[in-house]
Amino acid sequence: MAREVDMSTKYDPTSVEAGMYKKWLDEDVFKPSGNPEAKPYSIVLPPPNVTGKLHLGHAWNTTLQDMLIRQKRMQGYDTVWIPGMDHAGIATQAKVEAMLNEQGISRYDLGREKFVDKVWEWKDDFADTIHKQWAKLGLSLDYSRERFTLDDGLSKAVRKVFVDLYNQGLIYRGEYIINWDPKARTALSDIEVIHKDDQGAFYHVKYPFADDTKFNGKDYIEIATTRPETMMGDTAVAVNPSDERYKDLVGKKVVVPLVNRTIPIIADQYVDPEFETGMVKITPAHDPNDFKVGNRHDLKRINTMNEDATMNENAGKYDGMDRFDARKAMVKDLKDQGLMIKIDPIVHSVGHSERTGVQVEARLSTQWFVKMKPLAQKAMENQKTKDSVNFIPERFEHTFMQWMENVHDWVISRQLWWGHRIPAWYNNQTGKIYVGEKAPKDPENWTQDPDVLDTWFSSALWPFTTLGWPDIDSKDYQRYFPTNTLVTGYDLVFFWISRMIFQSLHFTGKRPFKNVLLHGLIRDEHGVKMSKSLGNGIDPMDVIDQYGADALRWCLSTGTTPGQDMKFSYSKVESAWNFVNKIWNASRYVIMNLGDMKQPKLPAQSEWNLADRWILSKLNHVVNHVTEEYDKFNFGEANRSLYDFIWNDFCDWYIEMSKEILTGSDEVAKENTRNILAYVLDQILRLLQPVMPFVTEKIWLSMPHVGKSLVVADYPANHDEFNDSQAESDMNHLIDVIKAVRNIRSEVNAPLSSPVDILVKTDDPELKKVLEDNSDYIDRFGHPNKLEIGTDINIPKLAMTSVITDAEISIPLDELIDLNDEKTRLQKEVQKFEAEVQRAQKKLANKKFVENAPEAVVNEQKEKQKDNENKLKAVQIRLKDVEDALNK
Repeated sequence: MAREVDMSTKYDPTSVEAGMYKKWLDEDVFKPSGNPEAKPYSIVLPPPNVTGKLHLGHAWNTTLQDMLIRQKRMQGYDTVWIPGMDHAGIATQAKVEAMLNEQGISRYDLGREKFVDKVWEWKDDFADTIHKQWAKLGLSLDYSRERFTLDDGLSKAVRKVFVDLYNQGLIYRGEYIINWDPKARTALSDIEVIHKDDQGAFYHVKYPFADDTKFNGKDYIEIATTRPETMMGDTAVAVNPSDERYKDLVGKKVVVPLVNRTIPIIADQYVDPEFETGMVKITPAHDPNDFKVGNRHDLKRINTMNEDATMNENAGKYDGMDRFDARKAMVKDLKDQGLMIKIDPIVHSVGHSERTGVQVEARLSTQWFVKMKPLAQKAMENQKTKDSVNFIPERFEHTFMQWMENVHDWVISRQLWWGHRIPAWYNNQTGKIYVGEKAPKDPENWTQDPDVLDTWFSSALWPFTTLGWPDIDSKDYQRYFPTNTLVTGYDLVFFWISRMIFQSLHFTGKRPFKNVLLHGLIRDEHGVKMSKSLGNGIDPMDVIDQYGADALRWCLSTGTTPGQDMKFSYSKVESAWNFVNKIWNASRYVIMNLGDMKQPKLPAQSEWNLADRWILSKLNHVVNHVTEEYDKFNFGEANRSLYDFIWNDFCDWYIEMSKEILTGSDEVAKENTRNILAYVLDQILRLLQPVMPFVTEKIWLSMPHVGKSLVVADYPANHDEFNDSQAESDMNHLIDVIKAVRNIRSEVNAPLSSPVDILVKTDDPELKKVLEDNSDYIDRFGHPNKLEIGTDINIPKLAMTSVITDAEISIPLDELIDLNDEKTRLQKEVQKFEAEVQRAQKKLANKKFVENAPEAVVNEQKEKQKDNENKLKAVQIRLKDVEDALNK
């Protein structure tokens, strides 16, 4: 009796996914189980920036996290996946400023308070968009715990961390050379600077002596610089103390061109005597190395630029000019005054702001810094303990350690208006600094530092502040911290991962997460990094609209390995859709044949036929393999084995074999087959649910089931009683026979509908019995006119033969075959098996292989050699028969 099935004849992702996410949210299936006996498993979502929509990289990253949390939830863990978003300081402010600029407005026109209101409006708009995208991707997030890096709880935590580090002497304020973004008008950390090759030049300039000194017969020295616009800030010329050429010049004075200010010639080890002239100008306010030289020699620091990289009053007549316009003007003046010796064009690496793209200035500035050495040391020491962070792939631990070993103090202040305001105040009368979690009790006498903290300062606290810290008695903090796995891109090892590790160890005494799974970048099908400028970016929401979330998720998690970049193409998504469609159609067939079944129930083991024993054994293997690969974060390998089992074993063989029984008259056999079909499909849907949540839920709810949602159903477990190597071996022989018949038919274009005699010759009595007992399957798939299975079978000369392990399959083809073609085919078969035999012989002749390889591997090679030798012998006999027939 056919069952009424509410499933279309073709998989339609739009109708399948409609309303499903709301159903899950209404049923609260994404929240922790609350079972105190269950092991906790927690993930914090790397918070996307509220700067725009999610891209394909986000889709990849969140899919992998969702697969983990969904599987663990089904396995009975008390799971929580905490969502959130990052205020993204400079990135968000830059976006809002660009929007305002298009309206002819600057942030200064609005003032700080109104500008920040505008940014909050932006944040709310894009947070809403991101929520919709999370839903469309099917992410099983616990929204009741959602956080934002500027919400009250996290702001309180940030203030505590700043104050504690300050009181511990690990945060300090000082005047240093920092990276400066003149467009955003803020400091940048080293890792926010991207170096690009730019066209530049070495400008060789005359610096005249202040007196009548001569050097090599000239009244000047030659200085080469790439940045003449900073000359007004020169306070010395330096030479190496070991440079014999210039030892008599140390202590002399020269005049800075264009400004006519006298500066000394000094000796310092910093100078490379081999580079250019071996003499360098020292500009302490505009170069980090010059700053250090200046400190050693007590040189004055002259800042010649404003915050926006225009020249200031210290630049004399160039005051108010843009830095690059000033360079051109200075070069012209140097030429006009006969002070330019030559200009050598060069290509050199220049730092640019990661966010605004403009050329970064090295600028003397008073900033707040974190003293990194003690924090880095603790992080490195922790990696030697049992509580170290497990990097996947392992090679990225070296990247982490290397950065920690060479870390510089971290400039954490940013001259922005959007972000965590630095909790420091300056007394209006005395200038005294007060740092505290709360404002001074007499705020009218104090002015708060206008700067905000680097975005990464608050992001570094994400794993523990999202769980309630600094309230260490918080239930979530007690239950779920440290978290289990962080999934993020390998490009964030420096920016984010390192900072989370050292801040967590310092403030909680624990690692922030047990595992950090690193993936690469999404590239287009040609391997080119996706970007807006190249026009090769793909919106994941567009992909979902066309193919569905399940197909996109399958595509993103298949064919990848941890730490590697991924090539994305629509052809891969199309293949994924085809696979989902295959599952859909197979499921529809199964459900239609389940009759009035209320719940799948496996028949007694004694009732299982060969196909039943085989499919359950194969199912158990795939359950164990997928579980193992998830534990190793090898999602691509897990998906590959699932694909092979579902497409090949279940759909192409077991379902097709079930039709033989379901169309028969044995009601007991029919009921058994229905139950096994339903059971295996149910287990498949459970295995697939983490990666294909929508379609599996839809199918599962359409078939006999117990429970409200597949999301919280039990994950498949190992069943030793299913393992049946004999059934697998027997079934493989049966499949090989059927494939051999199909291949022979295909070679001579004999349609399946045309009956042919099928002759199976075997000397193995057990194989003979297996094939005879299951001859119904050979009848169904081979459509024989006559089927003979035995040891003494007379095979006609005019026949096509295929050799499998322990058997020969022959089909007499009378006039359907050309003996010459058959001879050619068999000759190729002989060559193939000869090559296989030689390969095995060579491997087994290798003493190193035999002595060092595991015994099981060596034995496997020996079995392969024996099998191929038997096949070769059988083919050679058939070839001789054909040659004899041709010679008659």
